[in-house]
Amino acid sequence: MSPRQESRQRSGASQPLRVHMAHPPPSSAQQHLTSLLDTRISLSFGPDLPDDDVDILVQGRLSEDCLETFPDLRAVIIPYAGVPTQTRELLLERRPALPVYNLHHNAVAAAELAMALFLAATKSLLPADRALRAHDWRSRYDGVPTLLLEGRIAVILGYGSIGARIARACRGLGMTVHAVRRHVDAPLEDGIHLHPRAALPQLLPQADALFVALPLTAETEGMVDREQICLLPSTCVLVNIARGPIVDEQALYEALRDGRLAGAGLDVWYLYPSSPEERAHTPPSRFPFHELDRVVMSPHRGGAFGLEELERRRMEDLAKTLNAMAVGETPPHRVDLTAGY
Repeated sequence: MSPRQESRQRSGASQPLRVHMAHPPPSSAQQHLTSLLDTRISLSFGPDLPDDDVDILVQGRLSEDCLETFPDLRAVIIPYAGVPTQTRELLLERRPALPVYNLHHNAVAAAELAMALFLAATKSLLPADRALRAHDWRSRYDGVPTLLLEGRIAVILGYGSIGARIARACRGLGMTVHAVRRHVDAPLEDGIHLHPRAALPQLLPQADALFVALPLTAETEGMVDREQICLLPSTCVLVNIARGPIVDEQALYEALRDGRLAGAGLDVWYLYPSSPEERAHTPPSRFPFHELDRVVMSPHRGGAFGLEELERRRMEDLAKTLNAMAVGETPPHRVDLTAGY
């Protein structure tokens, strides 16, 4: 038992659950979070590590200092979806048994954006919008490529919080939905057909829509490679709301350029600005996706960064996780460090 544990034990069993949040949210969000917390929780904020002991650390990117300063740490909560590679590797090396949780508060926003990209691509909204802004009505009379969705087949890679919402939305449009997930307990769930990854060669040739909603891990990087893209029919629209490197960059570009895919809605990319100064002039890819009318492009907005309503939801998810810990319950969304999500 460490000196801090001994000190807490001597002071009695009524000690609060001590939580430190390294990156404070806006003051209104802080107040909202505090108002939702169990009275048995003591919460502190700030980038500097506190002198007092901490039971739960709310922080995305951990350092060795954190682990050394708090040897009795009971859990880490990553205050967003996913797990940073730096944190994952450090914990696997130093504290592989330490429970790590994350938040899925942005699943609604990400799924909604996935559907917006999908509908814009299948209905050729951007070329029609651009033409009419130039007072050009010809797309009404000459027609533009449009995919009717009722009765079509959607394949979703990843059936987590985001993928499940996309699946429900597609079913609402009258589509048949197949989802690929790591573990399949039953072949059908809420009307969604579930499959292991090994079923992809049979599913992809049927897909009128392919949604990528997977975490980026060593296992999923490059999962949609040239071979998989070549299996897709020319009527298929691909939507990536996950991470760019899951899909082969060059193979995707060439399939879209050559008309071997009907379109794409892309929120995630291969190149990103590395500084605020670069935000106004950084291409998202080595290839000119921007030249292709059949591509709808979005600058990684699926998480609705900066949206006040979503920040409130983030605080609500965090409060549920902390409150569960305060009463000895196991919260949802534990991260499997070995798997990477």
